[in-house]
Amino acid sequence: MPDLNDQQHDQFLRLFTEHQTALRTFVRALLPALSDASEVMQEVAVVLWRKFGEFDAARDFRKWAFGVARLQALTYLRDRTRDRHVFDDELLGRLADEGAAAEQRHEAQRGALDACLQKLPEERRLLVLAAYTKGTRMDELAARRGQTPMALYKLLHRLRQALLECVRRALAREEHA
Repeated sequence: MPDLNDQQHDQFLRLFTEHQTALRTFVRALLPALSDASEVMQEVAVVLWRKFGEFDAARDFRKWAFGVARLQALTYLRDRTRDRHVFDDELLGRLADEGAAAEQRHEAQRGALDACLQKLPEERRLLVLAAYTKGTRMDELAARRGQTPMALYKLLHRLRQALLECVRRALAREEHA
């Protein structure tokens, strides 16, 4: 294993932390049990760290990490072929490809939503963010704004519809680009 310096260590931690949730979601989609996903994720982290010295910084870390995660999940499942509920390699490959594609779609949707939120007037954007903050009570938010809860719900519905249309348009433009 190549000796990694502190700068490479910091770079690895930043990149891995940035993509860890997406990797976990991807691995979880490939495996039958949560405990399997946790075990494979530990192995993925170890393999990524061991091979990080060989990683070309000009490449996309996310694609590289997903490739490693896919191989680790397939290896894990192949090692468990004694279990009659394990799928064949072709199906596992298709599931892995679909999982990666779904994660890319979700990432595109999140990016489009962020962009659409930024297009809202500041007051409306802050309202949407406040409404979906954990622990927010709609009746209290409505009272602070001097409106009835029903009026707030209607406004939020219109804002959600506008955001949905904005996201759809953004994704359609991205698809045709």
